[in-house]
Amino acid sequence: MKLYERMIEIAGPWAAGRTVKDLRFGLGYSCVELDDGRMGVACTLLSEKTCSCTHSMHAGQIVDSSAEKILAWLGHDHELERAAGLAVFNALNATNSRNFVAGEAISLLKIQPADHVVMVGYFGPVVPVIKAIGCRFEIVELNPEKPDVVSPEAGFRALEECDVAIITSTSIINGTCDTLLQALKRNRAAVMLGPSTPMCHEAFAGTRITQLSGSYVVDKDLVKTIISEGGGTRLLKKHLRFNNIMV
Repeated sequence: MKLYERMIEIAGPWAAGRTVKDLRFGLGYSCVELDDGRMGVACTLLSEKTCSCTHSMHAGQIVDSSAEKILAWLGHDHELERAAGLAVFNALNATNSRNFVAGEAISLLKIQPADHVVMVGYFGPVVPVIKAIGCRFEIVELNPEKPDVVSPEAGFRALEECDVAIITSTSIINGTCDTLLQALKRNRAAVMLGPSTPMCHEAFAGTRITQLSGSYVVDKDLVKTIISEGGGTRLLKKHLRFNNIMV
């Protein structure tokens, strides 16, 4: 079963009777607020080329849709629709009881100088922290303009050999997550990282992911405003609560 199928199956009962009150597709992030006030965020990706100024054919028809309908967009081909589906999942999951683990996400991985670490997605603030440890460190990034990155092909080989993996949850939106998870073979630790992370250990049971490090919305109004005005993680983080869950 693919990850998105597992997520839809898990969250389907949570979606019963719920509708979408508000949806914002920002330049950096998207957010969904449900009719009961719960909110979730997900990264916005617009890597797909279009000859039109319209990015969603569903525009004007999403508000008041059932949460179950938009949750199912996790399985769609369009990245913007998958972002909406992930934001709905995160909203539905927002008030579920979880065993949170305090601490900074990277510190919890307990990276040692002898480790081989692979990062999928360029987390700028994290890079110098890992480099300072002195371990073997490779960064896999689709944007070749980022410094010191390896190609996706080399990255998949590195994932098979690594001790620790750091994987961006944006991979759920761009459709690469399942392939990345399947590439992990011998790692002792692996984290899904970023504000988009679905904080639901059930979704990752049976994978080699050991940690989920993501966010919860604290100030709904400010999050909606920042997203609508083109803000990203740097501005949003003051209005999010970051947490960790062990899988």
